[in-house]
Amino acid sequence: MPPVPLPDLITAAQQGDRLISFPTDTVPALAVRADRSALIFEAKQRSQTKPLILMAANSADLWPYVRGNKTELALWQEVADRYLPGALTLVLPASDRLPPEINPIDPTTVGLRVPNHPIARHILSQTQALATTSVNRSGEPPLQTFTEINVQFPQVLTPLPEDLADFSSPLNSAPGTPSTVVKWTKSGWQVLRQGRVTFAG
Repeated sequence: MPPVPLPDLITAAQQGDRLISFPTDTVPALAVRADRSALIFEAKQRSQTKPLILMAANSADLWPYVRGNKTELALWQEVADRYLPGALTLVLPASDRLPPEINPIDPTTVGLRVPNHPIARHILSQTQALATTSVNRSGEPPLQTFTEINVQFPQVLTPLPEDLADFSSPLNSAPGTPSTVVKWTKSGWQVLRQGRVTFAG
């Protein structure tokens, strides 16, 4: 399917009946309303053992989806203030508000991210938090361009090039490098995947 104007892409995301893609500070995201996460698993032929990431325009939009005591929430906020927006994914205990479709096998945890990219945050500010992942068939490398995405995933809505040009993007010193993933445990932070960000909890 050809690219669509940004307002149409945002409306589709709000309605939850279509997959969308947009640029981030790492690789393009494949996104859908959280309660429709099954659409992503189907499109990617992805195992349900691999959870999706909840992405939002700011950390405040993500905290309702997590569960922790006052001390933990303060620590998580401190990390968010230091690293977000940016290429860091926080895996935290999930609250009852999280749609279980995001993490079908273990809905007690959720990965959270705020991308450092103006288009992504513009879209997310109007859709609220979306379930996201990279755009690729399971086991294959992430697609890097919307031309590739339009060919391999014709059912996915992508932005018009002229809409992309309306936003100033941050410098991307390591294009295609995934986010660093850290998980909160009883003994503190555990690095699950080393990506662009060097994490020092």
